[in-house]
Amino acid sequence: MLLLGKLAATIEEATAKIETAFASGAAAERFARMVVALGGPADLLERPQAHLAAAPLVRPVLPERAGIVTKIDTRGVGLAVVALGGGRTRPQDTIDHAVGIVELAGIGDTVGPDQPLGIVHARDEAGFSAAQTRLRAAYRLGDGPVERGPLIIPVTEASQP
Repeated sequence: MLLLGKLAATIEEATAKIETAFASGAAAERFARMVVALGGPADLLERPQAHLAAAPLVRPVLPERAGIVTKIDTRGVGLAVVALGGGRTRPQDTIDHAVGIVELAGIGDTVGPDQPLGIVHARDEAGFSAAQTRLRAAYRLGDGPVERGPLIIPVTEASQP
């Protein structure tokens, strides 16, 4: 977005600006001002537990075997969140803001008995179980090191359909 908005000339410059905004706290300050401008609480970042719903069941999803994450089906991860009630399949569906999955392992991360695929926030055991099954199915594990690709892949005219 920084490139599209002409706020950075190169991907390297954009990446540096993003890293600086996070490290300096400027990104958090801007977010807090946006929350207030939209009618939200001024202390959301300092006291999120006072304003956000919490799921009664919070539990890690451990992989079926230890290994290194080689591939992630991101749609599958999204469907795991939908299974918890944290997403919609129809426009009229409600979203449960207390449920979801956090601290997801990424490509190249080592997972195992002490390193989960992610932490599920669920309303009940059935929701946790459904999310666990989908999350495990979304991850592919290997045994060797994995080269991580870039987080942002530039789009060129040659890559357009």
